Amino acid sequence: MFDLETTGFSPASAAIVEIGAVRIVGGRIDEALKFETLVRPTRPDGSVLSIPWQAQQVHGISDEMVRSAPTIEQALPGFLDFVGGSAVVAHNVGFDGSFMRAGAGRLGLSWAPERELCTMQLSRRAFPRERAHNLTILAERLGLEFAPGGRHRSYGDVQVTAQAYLRLRELLGESG
Repeated sequence: MFDLETTGFSPASAAIVEIGAVRIVGGRIDEALKFETLVRPTRPDGSVLSIPWQAQQVHGISDEMVRSAPTIEQALPGFLDFVGGSAVVAHNVGFDGSFMRAGAGRLGLSWAPERELCTMQLSRRAFPRERAHNLTILAERLGLEFAPGGRHRSYGDVQVTAQAYLRLRELLGESG
């Protein structure tokens, strides 16, 4: 399970500012196996990229908060080691996966999880008559709550995504 917070919507022009992940082992969330870091956003030339005001309004991460955080060059190898060749799950994995592919590619690394699964797609299968499937609405539908200050922060979102994934698998009658 993983979640990213970014400076924008396009991996070509935006940067990752936070990575959060947790492992599911034996059908249970293992909070001892987690990855969580802020990331100081930089441009391809290495210069610091300011976090746009609009992005700060969404996730609450400011330039001050990431001033002493590792850069993506420092943080991404550790995250890739954490993931290894395992399958990954994210809410809207197309978005987060595109940032991972772009970031890894710029560093000459490989984003090659065994499989990418999406809780948004699982939500669409489980609730086909519903129109909205964002993480907030999915959490409400499943009776899940974000920790205070946890929504739109990587680790808070990934905790709820992990719970949602397990519940959706039950609803859909799937195991594994």
